[in-house]
Parts: sequence; structure tokens; C-alpha cells
Amino acid sequence: AVVSTQSGHYGRESMQPRIILLKEGTDTSQGVPQIVSNINACQMVVEAIRTTLGPRGMDKLIVDSKEKVTISNDGATILGLLDIVHPAAKTLVDIARSQDAEVGDGTTTVTLLAGEFMKQAKPYIEDGINSQIIIRSFRKATAFALKKIQEIQITVKSEDPEELRQLLKKCASTSMCSKLIAYNKDFFSDMVVDAVMCLDTLLPLNMIGIKKVTGGSVTDSQLVQGVAFKKTFSYAGFEMQPKTYKDPKVLSLNIELELKAERDNAECRIDNVEEYQKIVDAEWSILYNKLDLMVASGAKIILSKLPIGDVATQYFADRDIFCAGRVTQEDLNRTVKACGGTILTTVNDIREADMGQCSLFEEVQIGNDRYNLFTGCPKAKTCTLILRGGADQFIDETERSLHDAIMIVRRALKNDSIVAGGGAIEMELSKELRNYAKTIHGKEQLLITAYAKALEIIPRQLCDNAGFDAITILNKLRQKHAQGAKWMGMDISSEDIADNFEACVWEPSIVKRNALTAACDACCTILSIDETVKNPNSNYKAPSAMPGMR
Repeated sequence: AVVSTQSGHYGRESMQPRIILLKEGTDTSQGVPQIVSNINACQMVVEAIRTTLGPRGMDKLIVDSKEKVTISNDGATILGLLDIVHPAAKTLVDIARSQDAEVGDGTTTVTLLAGEFMKQAKPYIEDGINSQIIIRSFRKATAFALKKIQEIQITVKSEDPEELRQLLKKCASTSMCSKLIAYNKDFFSDMVVDAVMCLDTLLPLNMIGIKKVTGGSVTDSQLVQGVAFKKTFSYAGFEMQPKTYKDPKVLSLNIELELKAERDNAECRIDNVEEYQKIVDAEWSILYNKLDLMVASGAKIILSKLPIGDVATQYFADRDIFCAGRVTQEDLNRTVKACGGTILTTVNDIREADMGQCSLFEEVQIGNDRYNLFTGCPKAKTCTLILRGGADQFIDETERSLHDAIMIVRRALKNDSIVAGGGAIEMELSKELRNYAKTIHGKEQLLITAYAKALEIIPRQLCDNAGFDAITILNKLRQKHAQGAKWMGMDISSEDIADNFEACVWEPSIVKRNALTAACDACCTILSIDETVKNPNSNYKAPSAMPGMR
């Protein structure tokens, strides 16, 4: 700390030292106004994505600094593109991302819940109730809600593969109801379930590849039971190579197979033509030795991360061998995992174990592009989704929608407990929490009731986005849940309420558990912050020295 005394005035006040703790330009704010300010900032974030919830949710068009256009109604995608700078509001971005990574769906739900929890807590903060009492009450309410979900969730452990498939299809369809591809949800739910079911027991997400081909209808999208990647850059001899092989050996390399130009700043002094010819012959012999070793290995498919030149391409074509250079690292890794073998950096000692194998390799035309397909891979089960569509933005949103659906199906397979969606589970938890609050005395009763009211934001927002009368629908839902109909929720098609479990509007219970936990954590984090210290910009310039002093 720097202590300075004020001079130039007489009296006791003039002798008091002025203590400066923080650098000039530092912004500080604290107390109740700071908590309220943070809540207001979070409310602004919630308002930005509020209308994207549900089957009748609207999409957002976002243009970034590079003029790239993104059309989406995925909460995590929108929040990630908004470039939020408010330090407290960034918490909502973090919980949306965690929900996306952990579960895959429910990113808008978790953000709405967190914002509504804060909105309900705001009047109590302004009335002077200590934020720690609110935090304790909200955490108690969340623990009670999670316990209730465990009690009422339905466990579907189906031994019948067809019945299990129907369950997964319903979960995938529910996830896609609010997406741009909602009208094709039956087509894509089949594709998503097939993709997840063809994986092994660990369900690795990286073994599902997604490729995008512009053009055609969205229903021209297809699922390839194996590895598929776009044809890479090739030289003239490529067209002479066979394009279909049965049971070929696959050799994956990280080697450059082309004659290199002389490097800059390199000097080689020769005084006759024979010496120059020796240099050229040595370069060619090195390349041909590598090619001979590859042919001798018996491989019929040769893939390399680095370029394969025109000489090597023609050499392989003369021997009925297919080659592809400049294969991306992701595609090469997936091919190796699926077909077996390893990525070699030398060809001097190629063993049988270093090569992979598949049942069928073929090159096919998809739209304006040609794709290399590896099917019947023995080492690992994998698949590739090839998406079609008229515009890049539409295909990108289709990819995001399918990612959410794939994550939901994976979760449903790992955690076979489901609840009804469409606001049914939120209304049931709200009813249970109101009853629970009546058994508690003191301020906690008010706060748990406020938490219960906050849960109603989901069915209310579904009504608002669909253009329904939210007051009438919510009153009907409260009545039905009070009578014991625990799965009654919104029915968008009939503008009324319905038993969403019977209507097959199902969601994995882990989606709701994770959303409640993350929303409560975010709310409690914001409520526990009573001071913000913002340091001045790093480009702040100190006063310059006096003239003549250096």
C-alpha cells in the first residue's frame, strides 16, 4: 500500500492519511448492489436464448467478426458465439458447455433454470436476507429434487433388442423435436440409433465420424457402417488405380513419397555431368526402394498423412495398388483403429501386424465428391454419417442436432432410466417441493417455495414459444399433478396437456439431474459473489517522466 498525506489545508482532516491499495483505474463494486447487478447480467444472457426452447423454439442467426454466419437454436452453440465479456454472466456459458459435454442435450434448459433461480432469489436479496441462507436453501431443495427423480424415474432394462431399439428411437426423437431437422426426426432417429448400436460396449464417440456434402436433400444423408473420408488430392496416375478391393491389406504411413525440390540456401558444387547424374540417381533409388518394400509387403491400400507424388502414384497404379496421400490425421487414426495396424514412419521393416484389413474397400460418388469407404472393419466397430443438404448453415445445424441426439442415445444405453419430458418432470418436482416446504419453518420455507416456482419456467416457456396461453396450461398441469398424474405435461400438437410418458416424450433422467445440479451450482456461485475487483487494462500507461529525465 502507498500512504500519502494531503497538504495545503489546515485542521484535523488535512492530517488524515489517504491509503491507496489498488492501482489507479481499478473498478470495484461490492455489497447487495453487486449481487443484484450480477443477477441482472445473467438475466440478459437468459433473455438471449429464452425463445429457443422446445419444439416451437425459434432459431438465432449469429454473424461473427469474420462474417461467418451460424444458424442454430442450440443453447451451448449460441452462448459460445455471443462472446460474452461480463465476468459473472460467463458462468452461464460454462454450465451450458458442461451440460453439452456431459449429457449432450438440455443446454437451453440448464441456462433457463439457472437464470430463473437467480430471478426468484433477487427480491429476497434486495430485502436483506443473507445470500448464504438462500444458497443453503437452494442446495437443500436441489438434493430433495434429485432424490425425487431417483424415486419416480422409470428403469427400462429391455432384454429384447427390438424393444430396446424402440426406446432409444423415442429418446432420439424427443431430442430432435426442438431442432431444425424436427420434420425428419423419424428418418434421423433410425440413423442415430443404428450409429450408436454399431459401436462396441464402451460407446466411444470418436468412432462416429460425420462428413458433410453440400447438395441434395437432407433425406439423401446416409450411414456408412465403417470409415469414410473424402478423396484426397491426387496426381494423374490415380485414375488408373482400381477402386474396389475385397479383403485388402491396409498400410498406413506418415511418409512423404515424392521427389523433393532442392532446398533454398543449399549448395552442392559439382564440376561434371556424371556427378550430377549420380545425385539424381541416388534420389530416385531412395524413392524406388521405399516403393518396392511397400509392394513386397502385400498391401493393396496405401494411405499416408503426407503427400504421395506423381511418380509413386503411377508406380502403384501399374501394380494395381490404391494410394491416397494427404489424409487428415483424424481420418487416418480412425482407419487404423477400425482396420488395425499402426501408422509407420519407416518402411524398412513392415510386419504383418503393422497392416490393417477390412472386408471391402470402394470409392463411390456422393454428390459432387468422391468418398473412400472402408467397411467390415474387424478391429473396432465404427461408422460414418454422411450428411446432405442445400446450404452449409443447414448442414452445420444438422450436425449439431445429430451430435445432441447421439449423446442422448449413448446416455440412455449407459443409464437406462428415463422420465417424461415436455415440462412433466419439472411440474412434478415443483409440486413435491411445495409440499416439502410446508414441513419446514423459517425463511427456508419461502426460499424452497421460490425454488419450486422457478422450476415452472420450463413448461411456461414452452407455452410462450408455442404461442399458447401459459396461465391456463399451467393451472391445468398443477391440478392434474395435485391429483397424482405425475407424467402430465405439454402437448404441442393439441395445444393442451397430455400424459407424456404414454405419448413417448422421453428423456434420460441424467439430463434432468445434471441440469438441476449445474443450474443450482451456477446460481449459488453468483449469489456468493459480493464484490468484484476489475483491474485496469494492461495497456494502461503510467504518467511519463518529467521532460529531460530518462
